[in-house]
Amino acid sequence: MDSLKGRDYLTIADFSQEEVWSLLELARDLKAKQKAGLPHQLLKGKTLAMIFQKASTRTRVSFETAMFHLGGLAMFLSKNDLQMGRGEPIEDTARVLSRYVDGILIRTYSHQEVLDLARYADVPVINGLTDDFHPTQALADLLTIWEHKDTLAGLKLAYVGDGNNVAHSLLLAGALVGMHVAVACPQGYEPNPAVVEKAKALAESPEQIQLLREPEEAVRGAQVLYTDVWASMGQEAEAAQRRKVFARYQINRELLAMAEPEAIVMHCLPAHRGEEITEEVIEGPQSVVFDEAENRMHAHKAILAALLG
Repeated sequence: MDSLKGRDYLTIADFSQEEVWSLLELARDLKAKQKAGLPHQLLKGKTLAMIFQKASTRTRVSFETAMFHLGGLAMFLSKNDLQMGRGEPIEDTARVLSRYVDGILIRTYSHQEVLDLARYADVPVINGLTDDFHPTQALADLLTIWEHKDTLAGLKLAYVGDGNNVAHSLLLAGALVGMHVAVACPQGYEPNPAVVEKAKALAESPEQIQLLREPEEAVRGAQVLYTDVWASMGQEAEAAQRRKVFARYQINRELLAMAEPEAIVMHCLPAHRGEEITEEVIEGPQSVVFDEAENRMHAHKAILAALLG
């Protein structure tokens, strides 16, 4: 874990397969300690600045709680709390915050903003979500799959829906740990080709990464089904059009039946029930959505402990 100390976490591909596994093992250990009521205050006296340009439930609460459990302090900073909202350059914010805190989390729109923050900050920067990537979610997803399937390598994950930031991070994460990732998207809504090529380069074989048009083809033989909202934050004006385009890209009982019998269903939340996933499936016995949500906190503890500890 010493190799991760002081590092940034901007995409999951920043880390090697060995480093990802060390984070997963630490997350599982810290989760077990919490469940057993054992102290694990690895960040006593440490501080985390949390910059939020986008609304959040899970990212904010899980990171704040994670820092508290680890003995540290997390400070929520909206755009109205910072001079960034009044035009201060991000390089100035980065250098000033680096004099005050031990790490910076940012959740924003532009990935370039995260890159700029990391360039000028002297402390670890964690990407809590951008329009391009959601790496903290991806680590929690791997932890959840590992818990329920006892392995990662060789599993097939089928992602159905928009080729967005979550799809990007799942492609990279799956490739890193030896999973087969099949992404089914409508034409014009595919993942960024550069991210797809990066995932193929990380995978043991490029054939482990598939872009498909038909959801049925993607889920066939899958042990994990995953989806996300059809219109992400900032795409509200496109919501009506997207509902038409994505109508066939819903995880429902019929699609789930085409996967492996013991397949698990995942969603990063918030979910629009009746759109990308049905009420029946998200509340059904194969859903691990709320285990996945809980694991955000445990995965975030591992990230914080490794980078700031």
